[in-house]
Amino acid sequence: MSRRRYYDDDWYFPRSRPREVKGGIKAQSKRGEFGTSWWAKRWLDVLNSFQIGARLARGRSYARGGQVLSIDVETGRVRAKVQGSRPQPYVVTIKAKTLSDADWKALIAALGGQAIFAAKLLAGEMPQDIEQVFRDAKLSLFPERRGDLSTDCSCPDDSNPCKHIAAVYYLLGEEFDRDPFLIFTLRGLTRDELFARLEALGGSAAGRAEPGPAAPAAMPPEPLAADAGAFWSGGGLADDPFGEVVAPPEPAGLPRRLGGFPFWRGTQPLLDAIEPAYSRASARGLDAFVGRDAAEATAPAAGDSGRQ
Repeated sequence: MSRRRYYDDDWYFPRSRPREVKGGIKAQSKRGEFGTSWWAKRWLDVLNSFQIGARLARGRSYARGGQVLSIDVETGRVRAKVQGSRPQPYVVTIKAKTLSDADWKALIAALGGQAIFAAKLLAGEMPQDIEQVFRDAKLSLFPERRGDLSTDCSCPDDSNPCKHIAAVYYLLGEEFDRDPFLIFTLRGLTRDELFARLEALGGSAAGRAEPGPAAPAAMPPEPLAADAGAFWSGGGLADDPFGEVVAPPEPAGLPRRLGGFPFWRGTQPLLDAIEPAYSRASARGLDAFVGRDAAEATAPAAGDSGRQ
């Protein structure tokens, strides 16, 4: 175990190499900044404001190297395990100051009063001006003061936050890109609770609205003529009832719409890993649909028989 040394009126720990980890959570960003959305950058602004110098760079290295073993996000708290140079992983805890139920009631009423905010939130989007709603209520969505956050790590480094805490911060920033509602969870309200309150508020408003004119009664459909001959002698199907059948231009379109996997542990992004399988499945499905067997589909062209 490395010993703490005294240098230039300050205590420090000699730099040590962390133990290699397999299956850790790796940042998707390989270089440059973490997070692409404005809300992810707002979260990381908090970390940058701590001014912990070189520990930020080492935290980025830990996040990209897969040294974070686990991250659990709960209401008002994040718990993580980070593998350092010692055999036992360090335990990181990040606690956020949660808003009171009265605060949330006022905020939900303000958000529900602006249709565009409620619509975007229910669609899974973070409105650009949502922070103004919090400011009008003299509150903040993102932590802004030291008292809004408390961090702790079981490592021997006296700096708070340390590089292990910084690594968790960076990975949370990337996770905010995928799920912007994590910040609501940290402030005391889960995504499901937020949606339920917004929907309940919308239902109450609808119940108080003036009733509109009654919709015209639907006309019953006319029954088909009881003509067995016409039924059994109908026109034939077209030669190509489905039109031109081609492979989809984006084989993994549905997974891409679902977004990234939370706290992905693979050596490459999940979508990059599964896209080749989706491409092969699309080709096989198309061959089966048009009646072309696998041998025919993979047979080389006549002019290619002599090529290696």
